[in-house]
Amino acid sequence: MVTKPTAGPRPAGGIGQSVRDSLVVAKRNLIRMSRIPEMIIFGLIQPIMFVVMFSYVFGGSMQIGTSTDPSVYRNFLMAGIFAQTVTFATAGAGAGIADDMHKGLIDRFRSLPMARGAVLTGRTIADLVQTALTLVVLAIVALLVGWRVHEGIPKALGAFGLLLLLGYAFTWIGALIGLSVRTPEAATSGGLIWLFPVTFISNAFVDSSKLTPWLRHVADWNPFSATVQACRELFGNPGVSTSTAWPMQHPVWASVIYSVLIVVVFRTLAVRKYRSATA
Repeated sequence: MVTKPTAGPRPAGGIGQSVRDSLVVAKRNLIRMSRIPEMIIFGLIQPIMFVVMFSYVFGGSMQIGTSTDPSVYRNFLMAGIFAQTVTFATAGAGAGIADDMHKGLIDRFRSLPMARGAVLTGRTIADLVQTALTLVVLAIVALLVGWRVHEGIPKALGAFGLLLLLGYAFTWIGALIGLSVRTPEAATSGGLIWLFPVTFISNAFVDSSKLTPWLRHVADWNPFSATVQACRELFGNPGVSTSTAWPMQHPVWASVIYSVLIVVVFRTLAVRKYRSATA
């Protein structure tokens, strides 16, 4: 009697397989995050501190248009704080992947019949969920300090969608950094160093028209500024830039285009690095 050999694991392939594998990895990371609540708590404290400090420490000395009213600055500020919060999640994404590399988990995942890139996609999806929860809490705090939406709920939801898309795009930069360094500490440092000029040479915290000409040009074409400008338009908040730069004239489209390009470029680079990275 001839016994039919048992089939081994099928090689991963196809969009359906990739989606399933990515969701499994995302679930694993979400469970891990839920078991370390201090990660979520500390992730919430920093943006809340930024809201309170910028609103009450700098609010009275900032001029938006012709107004020095602190409440005007608080409404101007929140789009920038939201955008900064979602982009700073990059450092956490990089540190998490670097930690998995350091512990040898990435090598174990690569030995399994999984879709290429599923480990990284799952990680970025989990970080996106955490970022969304952070935005919810931050929006509540913003409402408590006087921030308001003036263009209706649908446009506000659209603004939050742009913020999450930007945050998701930047987590792919964090993924590439995490795969390129040897320790989680290095990934955290590497993930923050470049974020400070990106977020501060922008229209997030000051009116870009107050910057020197060359800095204003950089700020107006900064992908971060495009999302901030789009959010201010969609929220109906003050301080919308009157610059003639294309991203400032068409901020919603610019935000989407920038974010999609970042995802395409850095996902490609991260998946390529994932294939060859060693702990």
